[in-house]
Amino acid sequence: MAVRVEISVESIEGVRIASRHGADRVELCSSLSDGGLTPSWALLELAAIRAGNTEVHALIRPRPGDFRYSKDELSVMVRDIHGADKSGAHGVVVGALGEDGLLDPACEALIDAAEYKPVTLHRAIDVSASPQRVLEQAMELGFKRVLTSGQQRSALDGAPLIKSLVAQAGDDIQVMACGGVRSSNVLDVIAATGVSDVHAGVRSPVRGAAGDAVSFAGVGVPEGFDHFETDADGVAALMSVIRG
Repeated sequence: MAVRVEISVESIEGVRIASRHGADRVELCSSLSDGGLTPSWALLELAAIRAGNTEVHALIRPRPGDFRYSKDELSVMVRDIHGADKSGAHGVVVGALGEDGLLDPACEALIDAAEYKPVTLHRAIDVSASPQRVLEQAMELGFKRVLTSGQQRSALDGAPLIKSLVAQAGDDIQVMACGGVRSSNVLDVIAATGVSDVHAGVRSPVRGAAGDAVSFAGVGVPEGFDHFETDADGVAALMSVIRG
């Protein structure tokens, strides 16, 4: 079974690394330390130019936190989807939940804004009231795929639920496993879940300028480092294991 690979990145260098090692897609974000936010249109535009044969899918998420958005936030998301389309994105990654913990009916407007381009339902499903019902809704609305860790921190811990969602999805929607996916465990994830798509955010800390009295280091960066960047060796190892 051919397995498609998506790498989560937040820079042009990350796009280059994913493309160089043959990833099928990148999920382009900003602020991955916050779970990923909408990237700028300029970043999207240059990413599409630099990506080669790798597809660029833009995360559309206006803020950190839950996925219950106000009307204003949903309006921003629609406009960001239009901007992503104009910037050359191959698809978008979205999700919004209603007060009942199921998909917000506004998801239909988000899909409509993407027009003919594929739309992935992101990990809103992992904090939903019923992943099974949300998957049904996603199929009814026309999502292309759904990204999930099986409502657990890692894909291996969530493997039983992911496997059940794969069976439920059949050929109607792609289920993509995420959550701590690395070269050391990706074959176990695939075997335990039956997915044909995996998603990995393979990053490592980067040192910045030394000696500054004031630090603007990223959230969660180890002491002595500045920010995270896509780990080229980690991506290469992951792709090598999957491609055999």
